[in-house]
Amino acid sequence: MLDNFFDKLDKVLTFFEDWTLFVSVMAALTALFFNVVLRYGFQYSLAWSEELVRIVIIYTTLIGCSAAIKNRSMIKIDALVQIFPSLKMPLTYFSHLTTLIFSGMMMYYGWQMAALQAQTSQKTIIMQIPLIYLYAALPLMGAMMFIRTFQLIYQETKEI
Repeated sequence: MLDNFFDKLDKVLTFFEDWTLFVSVMAALTALFFNVVLRYGFQYSLAWSEELVRIVIIYTTLIGCSAAIKNRSMIKIDALVQIFPSLKMPLTYFSHLTTLIFSGMMMYYGWQMAALQAQTSQKTIIMQIPLIYLYAALPLMGAMMFIRTFQLIYQETKEI
């Protein structure tokens, strides 16, 4: 039953990650392409396209953290594991614990930062997008990382 739950949750998160990353990167690439054509072809520049690309870079980095955990492509230093192979599982669980703590902090402090943006109603300079939309990605990223880490822990305990 837990396998079925984690499989469905994985499909939902994967769908969300893949499509939001695809759509946001394609929007940024399209805006950047038109900006380059306008700049070099017509000596006219779109100021908003650079702001959009900046926002997309931030968003894709945050949402990409969850995808990196799923694909087991987080940065790790495994020199100690190569010297002492018996420490592989304890160090793996320590890594998961630190990821869970980090994701919990991202949910807590990200929520506080998003709430502050909601109170102050700040917007981006050129596109006038409310900053709460950008800051809301912080607790979302924390929650997705938390779920993905639990999925990894479950998979690794099943493999033992």
